[in-house]
Amino acid sequence: MPSESAAPDPGERLLEELLAEAHAAAPMDLPELVNRCAAALGLDQIVVYLVDIQQRQLVPLSDGMPNLDVNATTGGRAYRSLDLRIEESEDGVLTAWLPLIDGAERLGVLSVKADTIDAVRLRRCRMIASVLAMAITSKRAYSDSLARYARTERMQLPAEMLRAFLPPRTIGNARALSTAVLEPAYEIGGDAFDHSLTRSTLHVDIFDSMGHDLAAGLTTAVALAGCRSARRDGGDLPALVDTVDLALARWLPDQYCTGIVTQLDLANGLFRWCNCGHPPPLLIRGDRVLHGELERPAQPPMGLRARFCETPRTVHEAQLEPADRVLLYTDGVVESGAGDRTEFGLDRFTDSIIRATAAGELAPEALRRLIHSILDAHENRLRDDATLLLVEWRPPAA
Repeated sequence: MPSESAAPDPGERLLEELLAEAHAAAPMDLPELVNRCAAALGLDQIVVYLVDIQQRQLVPLSDGMPNLDVNATTGGRAYRSLDLRIEESEDGVLTAWLPLIDGAERLGVLSVKADTIDAVRLRRCRMIASVLAMAITSKRAYSDSLARYARTERMQLPAEMLRAFLPPRTIGNARALSTAVLEPAYEIGGDAFDHSLTRSTLHVDIFDSMGHDLAAGLTTAVALAGCRSARRDGGDLPALVDTVDLALARWLPDQYCTGIVTQLDLANGLFRWCNCGHPPPLLIRGDRVLHGELERPAQPPMGLRARFCETPRTVHEAQLEPADRVLLYTDGVVESGAGDRTEFGLDRFTDSIIRATAAGELAPEALRRLIHSILDAHENRLRDDATLLLVEWRPPAA
């Protein structure tokens, strides 16, 4: 039986101190904190990189170091795949790249340099990465410093307002995952998404308000808040939409918002949704899109029901199969164009989805690549907001 007076392992004690200090530290004190850890553990250097809003660059929190291209570097590969990557320099120094993940959300990577990286050091580096991911997530909601590191352009006011309401890009557990991307990142006006997990249900919503200005952003903010309020009060899907209908009719009577509010039963895969004037969801099964499988008659947009329809909101249902993916999107995705007004188009859009999923990419990475292909096809200029939200049901094998 081990002696209670035995001296604690110095590495383990250091990690305990890191856990305590990381949560108390100011956001910009984190680089100094990890450097002290590196020295104490016999490592040459530890650098924290955060991904920018568009997921194109990994930005170091340490001053004087270059950004890393997500698509063209070893650190970027660790971020894209969520796998450990190790490379060796010409002088024999090893660099381990570990993904920074909070739950299902990809935050960035951790770079660890040392002459040797054995199993014990690697285990401790994974623990440091886990602690840092939690610390970064807890601080970035109120840290202007972390927000600036994630930006490469000036954020427009409507976008600043909407982004304050958005949840993390990706959430999930062992049974389901929801992940989203939204462009133009710095100029969004009326698009937004929401997702939330309970013990039994994944809630996913997407919104697209009329216009591309501050009024559109306010409309979407009301829709987000209305759905969350009704959902947290135990309301079913029609109650969510009714709450938004009433709020918009009272406070923003000249505005309206299309959208889809959904629920996925985590145990049995029953997918339920209300479509309020929005493009229908797409069902992806295996390596193909089942066109029309989730297409139902759409009801009026939120905020317009009292003018055009007195009947209650209709709830649709579909039974998902294991590994099915449901894609929600706003019309800006298929209507995106540059100066030549060329549209991306639904056929090209669904073909891109199939190629990404057939390649076996993680759902967040498939969406990242897809939204970048849309942006690159139109010289990074979109006529309208473009939002993609992918839901994946993955129950444990029987």
